[in-house]
Amino acid sequence: MRLLNVAGRLTLEVATERGVDVADASEGRFGPDPQAVFDEWDEFVGWAASAGVLNGELNGGLDDVALDPACLRAPVPRPRQVFALALNYADHSAEAARELPTAPIVFTKFPSCVAGPFEDVHVPAGNVDYEVELVVVMGRTADRVPETDAWQYVAGLCAGQDISERELQFSAAIPQLSLAKSMPGFGPIGPALVTLDDLADPDDLALDCLLNGEVMQSSRTSMMIFSVPSIIAQISATCVMLPGDLIFTGTPAGVGARQNPPRFLRDGDVLVTRVEGIGELRNTMVGGGRPSQSGEHGQSGRGNIQ
Repeated sequence: MRLLNVAGRLTLEVATERGVDVADASEGRFGPDPQAVFDEWDEFVGWAASAGVLNGELNGGLDDVALDPACLRAPVPRPRQVFALALNYADHSAEAARELPTAPIVFTKFPSCVAGPFEDVHVPAGNVDYEVELVVVMGRTADRVPETDAWQYVAGLCAGQDISERELQFSAAIPQLSLAKSMPGFGPIGPALVTLDDLADPDDLALDCLLNGEVMQSSRTSMMIFSVPSIIAQISATCVMLPGDLIFTGTPAGVGARQNPPRFLRDGDVLVTRVEGIGELRNTMVGGGRPSQSGEHGQSGRGNIQ
């Protein structure tokens, strides 16, 4: 099942670039708000099965409509919590000159950074970097979840970008990870929320990042140091995770700060983010974003990149 946010309305993709409005299809059982569905996720999945969605045949004779990519918004527009991982790929740890972590390095992105799959991203004049990531969307409240059960708490997966302003990140003695990665638009996700039954192997998906058509990052999620179930188990051991929460699961090698010379995002750049079985984001950079702060630790923007 593929869920979309079409101009603020929850929509089921029933064929390539064809969709059905959920509020209409369910005769009002579920409202149009894409965020609200996560608080009734189990009921929604049950309805989708009975309506024929999971079989690829929507009962009820509703006409599907063409989907305009320009109308797609973030499939999870207002998450209550956004978790993220640093250094979760060995090759990225190596390029950052850091030892492999022995436990997940967890920080937060503030929810106001979430953006849609085709939205413009306003970048300040600092050193703004890209990071392709698999994004997990929680479907149930998770409190001290065993790793063996963790996938049962997941609603689905999205492609995502953990865009990062490196000067701000290293503007203090301790890295400002959350601030540097939470400017408006610094968390594009989408283009759809894809449920696990739609993926051949949710533990092993190809992911790529292209900048102006050039491949900058390419890996597979099976290369993560800490798998999705491990991440959920370890976060939920400390924090109660809520339906609709997001987890940005980390990025592989190839970030802009480690290019030679460094390659940061500039006005007019087109950033394409792809995850196998989910689709692609296409975000254009627009100059003149919020100014960054720089300090003793961030003049070059090339510290120990997270």
